[in-house]
Amino acid sequence: MDTYSLIVVSDETAPVRRFEVRKDLVKRAIWGGGALAALLLVLLVDYVRVRVDNSELDGLRAETLERRAQVAEFQETLEQVDGKLARLQEFERKVRTIANLPGATASGGEEVTAVGQHPDEGAADASRHGEGGLEDATGEDLSMPSREMRVPKAPEGASEEKRVSLLRDAAEYLGVVAGSQEATLSELVEALEGKRHRLASSPSVWPTKGWLTSRYGYRISPFTGKRQFHAGLDIAGAEGTDIVAPARGKVVFAGKRGPLGNSLIIDHGYGMRTQYGHVAELFVKRGQEIERGQRIASLGNTGRSTGPHLHYVVEVKGKTRDPLDYILD
Repeated sequence: MDTYSLIVVSDETAPVRRFEVRKDLVKRAIWGGGALAALLLVLLVDYVRVRVDNSELDGLRAETLERRAQVAEFQETLEQVDGKLARLQEFERKVRTIANLPGATASGGEEVTAVGQHPDEGAADASRHGEGGLEDATGEDLSMPSREMRVPKAPEGASEEKRVSLLRDAAEYLGVVAGSQEATLSELVEALEGKRHRLASSPSVWPTKGWLTSRYGYRISPFTGKRQFHAGLDIAGAEGTDIVAPARGKVVFAGKRGPLGNSLIIDHGYGMRTQYGHVAELFVKRGQEIERGQRIASLGNTGRSTGPHLHYVVEVKGKTRDPLDYILD
């Protein structure tokens, strides 16, 4: 027989129903159902695999972002360490300069900066404050380029492995620098033994508050418009601001001094002298012994000056030096 008979009886009173189904159709239906079930099973397995892959991909993405954040944090930490080491080296250089120890070299200057106050206060108004003082065309320029950051920057598009490798090298280098710095500071501490009096006589603090409008070195003179050597610092500020002694010493001059107007000269011993020009009022007199931090004058606008400011000079054995090489605070 080529057919299957399907008899349907609903209840005793209802007529009997009979259906004839071809065998080939039944076989096709079975094969089709099996194929459909297999297809659904394959789709289900593929769906589960995709979900698992997406879950793993999300995990990898999160891990990558976390690793990038750690690398960025690591680099920021290294840069902070690098900056601290740079400041430590600069501090050591200044101490060596003050104590007249080997290894001291002069450094250069930068733009107008605030002195003794918040760096954001009035820096834009500094150009309205005074400049002046004596120009020394025969002085030598002791400036040198500023120090560059040691921590390398990875090139754009560099892999995480490359970034980590660069940072690892930088960390090893900073470790070497830190070890060397520790050794040199130990030597410095030993060399400073017995030099307390010299340090107390070294001009290592700012003499007044205001804005540093002109640094030590060559500049364009505000009077002649020509390039001339400026033998000190110009610190502009409010007239009447206190000027204090940056170190202990003895006043060897107090009075009017040509284009510098009212001026002071303090002898600190060890061949060191400091000069203060354009002051308004003098609070000390010649021959008086003074201590670091003592009020000696008030900021003014006397002599040849474009506005209230202090012209501050440091001399060592008769030659001017950059005062910034001696200021520690």
